[in-house]
Amino acid sequence: MSITPSTEDLAISAEASPRTGLAGAPQGPAAVSALVEEAMHTLALATAERGGPLPARGPHEVAEAVRAALSATGAAALPRLTRALTAGAADPAHPHCAAHLHCPPLAVAVAADTVASVLNQSLDSWDQSPAATAMETQVVAELAELVGYRGEQAGGVVTSGGTESNLTALMLARDHALGTATGREVGRHGLAPSRARPRILCGRVAHFSVQRSAALLGLGEDAVVAVDVDERHRMRPAALRAALERTRADGDVPVAIVATAGTTDLGGVDPLPAIAHLAEEFGVWLHVDAAYGGGLLFSRRLRGLLSGLESAHSVSMDLHKLGWQPVAAGVLLTRERAMFAPLSRSVDYLNPTDDEESGYPSLLGYSLRTTRRADVFKIAVTLRTLGTDGLGAMVEACHDLAQRTAAQVIAEPRLELAQAPSLTTVVFRYRAGGTAEHGDRVNARLRRRLLEQGRAVVGRTSIDDRVWLKLTLLNPDTTPDDTAALLALVADAGDAEQSHLQESR
Repeated sequence: MSITPSTEDLAISAEASPRTGLAGAPQGPAAVSALVEEAMHTLALATAERGGPLPARGPHEVAEAVRAALSATGAAALPRLTRALTAGAADPAHPHCAAHLHCPPLAVAVAADTVASVLNQSLDSWDQSPAATAMETQVVAELAELVGYRGEQAGGVVTSGGTESNLTALMLARDHALGTATGREVGRHGLAPSRARPRILCGRVAHFSVQRSAALLGLGEDAVVAVDVDERHRMRPAALRAALERTRADGDVPVAIVATAGTTDLGGVDPLPAIAHLAEEFGVWLHVDAAYGGGLLFSRRLRGLLSGLESAHSVSMDLHKLGWQPVAAGVLLTRERAMFAPLSRSVDYLNPTDDEESGYPSLLGYSLRTTRRADVFKIAVTLRTLGTDGLGAMVEACHDLAQRTAAQVIAEPRLELAQAPSLTTVVFRYRAGGTAEHGDRVNARLRRRLLEQGRAVVGRTSIDDRVWLKLTLLNPDTTPDDTAALLALVADAGDAEQSHLQESR
């Protein structure tokens, strides 16, 4: 299959077809508007065609439909590929699509994201993004103040998400702990030979990106020390103290403590004040991964769950979770801007020193990336349109829905609740009876049954080596009636799998 348009396709002039023009040219906005209108029309038709939260087709059938659509060229490419992508999409706006930390984006944020795409700014130098550079600086400062970082000394950067934020924070922590006074020698020359091993301490259920970051930073995944958690997946301060003391007794260097504000499965929030006290006592960098739970800051009622967050050296939060932004919209914030010193760079062709001394600022020294789009724009538009209280109301709606849904699980004899929700996730399973292995098999299969039928997207996880199901409720428009219907689908699918397994014996 060729992906190159034919000569006949290319013969359409730029004047006759906006497809061949540039988005930023004098007629660009009108061309984009026409194309977006066409694409949205196709998207609406394909969404109706799909009819549910995902396609009622398996992976092979979806791949075949995409392969066929990729044969389109010229004027047919946009509608054909839009239809294929939409018909084969998992729709996070559908009330029965509730598996992951994957939110339905706000319409105003999507519109803003389109503007950012048209303008195509790059935040690695001021002369590629004058207004966007100023906007990110100011919006990051507002978010830092929301965390509790006071004054102009706070720093931050918009990232691609929690994984990049955690990697950046742990790189800064590594260089702070192991580098020289300049904070850059580790990155330039690698780790000096030493019998002392660097260690990163985190809860046993912390996000896997902590281990991945340790590997990417040259520390090795075995540098991560898993600290015991309680039944709600919160790090035990006593276990953290013991791990810190053991690390020091072994002659190793504790590079960072990573606390979690919102574990992926149970939404556990580590006891931040106690952990911050230990970090200060032992002189260790504290990073809080609030990629999930950071959205609680928007809620006057719920932000108290993050008490102690302001004591961290760095905090990551994802606004493409409880912030309803299109991917990507992560943020890394630091108590002090100077903590980004290990990333500082002056490059003659981007941000020469004399330009910066003349008042032309650069954000190059805040990110692991060079080319970086103006993702801050959609965040800024959303914050100004809804305000923190507007976003807070959405957070509270999802939190309340999780509580109602948990009650529905308890009321359904065929289902079992793992525990009361902490944030917006509900972890449960179908009561299959029989052995634990049989129950695991039924729960795993019922989830795939729903996927194959295109009826529901339900999450799956493992707790105490058993298979559990999970609803991650990030749609503030979803109602208790919607979740009741979804739970009924799960229970009925469990019944069907039970019958199928009995018949196959």
